[in-house]
Amino acid sequence: MKFQGKTLTLDFIKTGIAEISFDRQQESINKFDALTLTELRQAVDELSRDKNAKGLMLTSGKSVFVVGADITEFGQWFAKSRQQLVSDLLRIHETFSAIEDLPLPTVAVINGFALGGGFEVCLACDYRVMSTKARVGLPEVKLGLFPGWGGTIRLPRLIGADNALEWIGLGKDRRPEQALNEGAVDAIVKPEELKKSALSLLEACIDGKFDYNSRRNDKKSPLRLTDIERTMVFATAKSIIKTKAGPHYPAPMTALRCMEKHARLDRDSAAKVEAEAFAELAKNEVAHNLVRLFLNDQALSRIAKAYAKEALPVRQAAVLGAGIMGGGIAYQTALKGIPIVMKDIAAHAVETGLSEARNLLLKRIDRRQMTVDQMSGVLTRINPTLTYGDIEGADIVVEAVVENEDIKKGVLSELEDALSENAIIASNTSTISISNLAGSLAHQERFCGMHFFNPVHVMPLVEVIRGKKSSKQTIATTVTFAKAIGKNPIVVNDCPGFLVNRVLFPYLNALTALIRDGADFQKVDQIMEGFGWPMGPAYLLDVIGMDTARHAGDVLAAGYPDRMQNDYTTAIEALFDADRLGQKSGSGFYRYEKDKSGKPIKKRDESVYELIQSPGESDAFSEQEIIDRMMLPLCLETARCLEEGIVESAMAADMGLIWGIGFPPFRGGALQYIDAVGIEKFCKSADNYSALGKAYQATEQFRAQAANGQGFFEEFG
Repeated sequence: MKFQGKTLTLDFIKTGIAEISFDRQQESINKFDALTLTELRQAVDELSRDKNAKGLMLTSGKSVFVVGADITEFGQWFAKSRQQLVSDLLRIHETFSAIEDLPLPTVAVINGFALGGGFEVCLACDYRVMSTKARVGLPEVKLGLFPGWGGTIRLPRLIGADNALEWIGLGKDRRPEQALNEGAVDAIVKPEELKKSALSLLEACIDGKFDYNSRRNDKKSPLRLTDIERTMVFATAKSIIKTKAGPHYPAPMTALRCMEKHARLDRDSAAKVEAEAFAELAKNEVAHNLVRLFLNDQALSRIAKAYAKEALPVRQAAVLGAGIMGGGIAYQTALKGIPIVMKDIAAHAVETGLSEARNLLLKRIDRRQMTVDQMSGVLTRINPTLTYGDIEGADIVVEAVVENEDIKKGVLSELEDALSENAIIASNTSTISISNLAGSLAHQERFCGMHFFNPVHVMPLVEVIRGKKSSKQTIATTVTFAKAIGKNPIVVNDCPGFLVNRVLFPYLNALTALIRDGADFQKVDQIMEGFGWPMGPAYLLDVIGMDTARHAGDVLAAGYPDRMQNDYTTAIEALFDADRLGQKSGSGFYRYEKDKSGKPIKKRDESVYELIQSPGESDAFSEQEIIDRMMLPLCLETARCLEEGIVESAMAADMGLIWGIGFPPFRGGALQYIDAVGIEKFCKSADNYSALGKAYQATEQFRAQAANGQGFFEEFG
């Protein structure tokens, strides 16, 4: 063995043929952390001194190649000064360039995922042979960054600037055929033939059949474009990337400007440009927030896996109540391979549920994500029925009937009698107390909440609500079931509205109060969309529906009368009384027309102002006043949920809002937003609006945190 490290080894597998194998000890994947980078340089230096070496293969001893950088170390990177960060990046460039400068041909053997830095090291090799089961890509923009280890330099020189801009600007990985067609890899072969093919390629290079030095020189030289070609490529890409990235995510445009700047430079000069641009992004708050979200997601996944140890197996599921929601739940469950019974008391409701599942599957076929045979397989896992007898074998049943406490209690009591004694019942209620609903059941320990968000197939969050008597096993099984059907579960304790709706309605109440005070709802929508929300609050209410919003608002007002009870007729009530329910009725705050595909298109409707009694004075409030009045009650209510133990951590609270209501990810979540503003400054801002009511007033615990300068998260640096 020429070199034996903790993350990789260097040895000769044949006379003259060396292999650096990434094989991280005691872990299932390979990643580039500080130790791996150090050992890689040591191995390359060792190989460069060996006069008997004639060729090198980079391989992996895991089922993946290298999944990218170790994101848990990003906090250390962010804490460095910009100058130190540039210096450290250039050292990594030197390591990858040392591979590229070896006096022998090199081949990367890509057996599985090669992402981010894992693919950048492949780009440093002369050739890339890829398994038919592998994926390659540069997803760094999803973390608010871009490839900083030579990816912006080598990829455009390999596959062309236009293709490279798409790879890097969108961050999507590539299947083998696409990677081959675009020139990012040189061959795709079956997994069992991978090393043999790579070895044959190396031997052909050694025999002089392939000019690897010519390929190498192309990557080390300036981009081969004329001035006119270069101008056209980057100008075209700017308009596309700017539109897709939007104003809040700077990484794609920064990557483009970086690539445009170093297009005329050789590899080593370009490395300095790339390192400077990467360091600029690394000191940006957006990257910090997106990296934190990634780490939060990983942490919550680990928590869900821990629940699985106490969970009962779910081999058969059921949903009680068909329609759009029941059909969505049935579709999602069957899609992930779990058989599900869909029961309702009305045949037309069952047909509506089946139709919803069919339509969603047909869309997957249209997008070439599924074949007709696969669609048939999913549909066979959905068993529609009108009788309780068909659900007696279910391990878990999701109750999804109308949002009415008395009706739900009656249905739950009937349902319990039809099930085995070990079956779990989970209510899909969005606001009604789980502990109150449990009162109708003999075995309250086997009951909890399982709140799906609409549309089920799109929204990633499921709130698992722990009632006063819900057992650990019930919660564990429900969490594990949610994860098994592709959802992100967050466990919350019972209270009116749980986490997401409890936090959302102070935000919606803030809109109606602004309208009452003379604000133009269209201006509010425009400002909050500019803040980063996927849709403004008035538009969101149209999507939710005034009937749904009014009912949920009544439940929350009863639960929190001190801060969610309104003493005036709200715009929601006025629109409800006028039968303007939103998209479902064709009009709400806005008017809706359908396009050719049946999708509702929002239109202005000036007549609505007569109903909601708003003068529509666009200058009544400044942009900052509107942001403050909208965001303060949402963030303060989130902090209350954490204080009261409704949600277990700041991390879970923020992820719940991002997954559940589309809180702007680049801002990191409500509690991270408070930290970004500064908790003391946020508290003072709340005091400025305290006359608006308790929803704008910080709790004593919040004030104590502010006084101590104690935020909700540790600083990255």
